[in-house]
Amino acid sequence: MRQAEVRMYNQVAGYLTQDEQGYTFAYAPAYLQDGAGPISLTLPLREQPYVALVLFPFFDGLIPEGWLLDVAERNWKLNTRDRMGLLLACCQDCIGAVSIYPLPASDDDA
Repeated sequence: MRQAEVRMYNQVAGYLTQDEQGYTFAYAPAYLQDGAGPISLTLPLREQPYVALVLFPFFDGLIPEGWLLDVAERNWKLNTRDRMGLLLACCQDCIGAVSIYPLPASDDDA
């Protein structure tokens, strides 16, 4: 299982998880209470987590393309098809309000 902290304007907005079932994105309760806006129009604010078999298009759109993707693949030895790996490696300092920070694997994952 791989997890990431999703930040909006450097505030923790929620958590993205990839496991055997696919992907889950859940807004952080504190973020929902703050009355901040959604990270994307395709992921409106709600308490229930979003679940999908493939990476949500909003997050996939944060991954670099073209020559920058080629550089990332070479430097981190990542496969283009490993979208979560690319997101975790490349999206800590994205253009725009949202950034993705990898979370360390928990002991439960062993």
